[in-house]
Amino acid sequence: MTKTYAVIGDSIAHSLSPHIHNAAFKELDLDCTYIAYRIPKEELADGLEGLKKIKIAGFNVTIPHKIAIMKYLDKVDEDCNLIGASNTISNNDGKLIGYNTDMDGFLEPIKKRNLKIEGEDVLLLGAGGAARAIVAGFAKEKVGVITIANRTKDKAVELRQFAQKIGVQTNAISLYEIGNNLSSYKFIVNATSIGLKNESTPLPTETINQNTVVYDIVYMPLNTDLIKKAKEKRATVIYGYEMLLGQAVRAFEIWHGIKAPYDVMKRTILGGF
Repeated sequence: MTKTYAVIGDSIAHSLSPHIHNAAFKELDLDCTYIAYRIPKEELADGLEGLKKIKIAGFNVTIPHKIAIMKYLDKVDEDCNLIGASNTISNNDGKLIGYNTDMDGFLEPIKKRNLKIEGEDVLLLGAGGAARAIVAGFAKEKVGVITIANRTKDKAVELRQFAQKIGVQTNAISLYEIGNNLSSYKFIVNATSIGLKNESTPLPTETINQNTVVYDIVYMPLNTDLIKKAKEKRATVIYGYEMLLGQAVRAFEIWHGIKAPYDVMKRTILGGF
């Protein structure tokens, strides 16, 4: 019997996950299929019941459900517990088991480039579920100070409390308090949806230089405004698709217990642009 997997969220029309996983299934000749399933914010409980009814084997979770889903899970892994959010679920006979692949997915492209994290300072834009995972990832690698900048400062303050609890020194500011000098940060990470609709980055990018690492987790479009400006300044850039690939590989291996076809998944992502 064909096993069904999905990605849930709102909106998910642009999601590349179905292409990535279906290509992997085809490559390894697995009798599985992967679909995108839109669940609006207020319909999560009903949506999950629907997924259980069709005996979904596993699913990924994206905006806006990563934190809200936690209360519907029967069991969660250590990273989920730490981050307070889940993005990968296995359905074991009606029991939902949550994992979080955001942290490892985020760190993987940094490690692939052998970039030093320990003791370095970070400017992090955003304070949602992905930002929490990023803070946890940086904490694991003994980062210096993280400055969290968010449209609503309250959310940044909330994330700062989480960061301090796990031993990271942090500042919380609003986007409007960033100031003009970005050269003091080794890493600049965009964990907001700014760039998704080709918007201009709110960051003053003039002082970014070749020592800066700019990482935009928005993967559609490939070259966001922030990435384009970082390239002009000859900064090291990390694309959003690289985090997506890291997450997808980890989710695949959780569900199937076998090594994911990395190159096929990467080619599929890049073919989607």
